[in-house]
Amino acid sequence: MSAGPHGGTAPWSAAEGLPKETAGARVDHLLVLDMVPAGARVLDIGCGDGALLALLRDRRGIDGRGIELSREGVNACLAKGLPVIQGDADTDLANYPDGAFDVVVMSQTIQATRQPRAVLEHLLRIGRHVVISFPNFGHWRVRTELALRGRMPMTDLLPEAWYETANIHHCTIRDFVGLCRLLGARIETAAALDSRGRAMRFALPWWAWNLFGAQGVFLLTKEGR
Repeated sequence: MSAGPHGGTAPWSAAEGLPKETAGARVDHLLVLDMVPAGARVLDIGCGDGALLALLRDRRGIDGRGIELSREGVNACLAKGLPVIQGDADTDLANYPDGAFDVVVMSQTIQATRQPRAVLEHLLRIGRHVVISFPNFGHWRVRTELALRGRMPMTDLLPEAWYETANIHHCTIRDFVGLCRLLGARIETAAALDSRGRAMRFALPWWAWNLFGAQGVFLLTKEGR
């Protein structure tokens, strides 16, 4: 890694490998799809209605499992034929053995956990590879809401009011990279998506990712593996 979270040019990008559009699929899901090898054993944590897990099953032929906190989400997954159980990332990941999965996915969920550092440590322990996506609270619209209006931001990616949102640990792309460095997680590849859901170009400097990226998608492995 040639540049850290405090400056320089962002040295990673999955944008060029982005799959062709799939009808109805979110761009961040397509980026995750591109990071997961065919036939992999996958655990999707906080899998919601199962849209990403179903995409991975249909396009990659994965051996997939899921954990979802809400009963509504579990029911939606079961209706799609997905093997999903109800569980909490903050309490249930300790029950999984080391290296149980080829890939562990956590999409738009880590910021809603009570102990994100502990959760990421478990992800790196359980999976040989970890794919994480999250909203970037360093995005310029978020900064503008706080600086000019003095209010917690509401955007397309963060549509709930502060008293209704599930997001309890707000972080920026630079914050997340710093946590990866702290835990000895190697960033294999990553991408930032702008507010329109388009992957930002490789050559943009780090400050541009953190300022203009509405969300980040990261593929991680544990150092030494």
